[in-house]
Amino acid sequence: MNVIIFGPPGAGKGTQAINISKKFNLYQISTGDLLRDEVKNKTEIGKDIENIISKGDFATDEIVNELIKKAIFDKDKKNKLIFDGYPRSLSQAKNLELLMKDSNQKIDFIFFLNVSKETIISRIEKRKILEKRADDNLTTILKRYDTYMMTTKPVLDFYSKKPNFYEIDGSEKITEISSKIEQILSV
Repeated sequence: MNVIIFGPPGAGKGTQAINISKKFNLYQISTGDLLRDEVKNKTEIGKDIENIISKGDFATDEIVNELIKKAIFDKDKKNKLIFDGYPRSLSQAKNLELLMKDSNQKIDFIFFLNVSKETIISRIEKRKILEKRADDNLTTILKRYDTYMMTTKPVLDFYSKKPNFYEIDGSEKITEISSKIEQILSV
């Protein structure tokens, strides 16, 4: 089973992806984690990523697609993937379809966590206290949210027409969201 979970920054994608990956024995493919690992390891691509993210922008499709490709073609992860925060753009969505086809896989479930800007601001404020992530600056998050909403509208349109697309109210409690997703995945 391969799953996509997407939504704006602060929507709870990571939390839900962790829950799903543990319950269904999937590998969480978080673009955020992949990008942060490159930055942490001070790779050449990591230096570019750090510069882009510090401005509140998203890493280029080219960078993200290359990191995603490695995960998709990892034989140990075949048909056990949960994409957390990918795709973020229509070109990434189309790239994912091609990569899945080339690796003889498909996406089985697509979840969109729909969350308001106000809920996200509240969550980021709480997360800053708990985790102190470098990318949790409120101004940066709001810029990322606005950028996300602009670039993701075509992705939402692209996936919402598919029979395996599910929109979930991301403002509900974590346990309620998890329960809804697990019910869908268990059918």
